[in-house]
Amino acid sequence: MSFLTVGHRGVMGVEPENTLRSFRRAEEAGHDQIELDLHLSKDGALIVMHDPDVDRTTDGGGLVRDLTLAEIRGLDAGLGEHVPVFEEVLEAVGRPIQAEIKDVAAARILAAVLRERGETGRVSVLSFHDEALAEIHTLLPEVRTVLVAEESGPHIVPRAQAVGARLVSLDLRQLNLDTVRRCHDAGIAVMAWTVNTAQEWALARALGLDGAATDLPAEPGA
Repeated sequence: MSFLTVGHRGVMGVEPENTLRSFRRAEEAGHDQIELDLHLSKDGALIVMHDPDVDRTTDGGGLVRDLTLAEIRGLDAGLGEHVPVFEEVLEAVGRPIQAEIKDVAAARILAAVLRERGETGRVSVLSFHDEALAEIHTLLPEVRTVLVAEESGPHIVPRAQAVGARLVSLDLRQLNLDTVRRCHDAGIAVMAWTVNTAQEWALARALGLDGAATDLPAEPGA
C-alpha cells in the first residue's frame, strides 16, 4: 500500500475537532482518509466526539452518555459548529473514514449503521478496546478493523490477529523498527499518531511506516 495520510479528527490543528467543518477541510486538503471518534448519547445516538464528556470541545458540560442527542445538538463545538452524529459525516464527505470506538457499547450500533447504509467498504473501525474490534469482526467480517495501541512490543501482532486487524495504529513515540518488522512479517500494516512536525514526518518515513495521522492539512515541506 502507498503511504496513507489520515486527517486526525479532521484537521484539528486548524479547525474545531470532530466537526463537519474539520472533516470537509481534511477532504479538501487531500488526506486519504478521515479519522473520527464515537461515543453513545443517552438515547443511543452515535456522537462524534473524542472525550467521554463535552466539556473541553463545546460550550456545555457533562458526560456524553448522560446527555440526549437533543441536548448535545444545542452545544457549540467551535466557530458555530454543532456536534455531528456519525451518519452526518457519512453524508458530508466522500473519503474513506476511520471510525474509532471510544465506548465499547457503540460497536453493535455502529455495525448496524454500516450494514444499513451499505458503508462496510468505506469505513474502517478502530479501537483501543479489543472486545469492540472483536465484536465488529464477528458482526461484519468484511469491515477492516484497526487495533490502536499506546505501547509497541511483541504482543501487538497476536492482539491484532485475534481481532482480525490488518492495520495497527500506534503512538509514534512508542514505535521502533523491530515492531514495524514484526508487523510487516505478519502481513499487518503500521501507521502512527500523531505526526505533525517535519521531524516527526521524517521519523515516520524512516521507520518504514505505511501511514500517519496528522492534525494539519499538509505534511511540512510537501
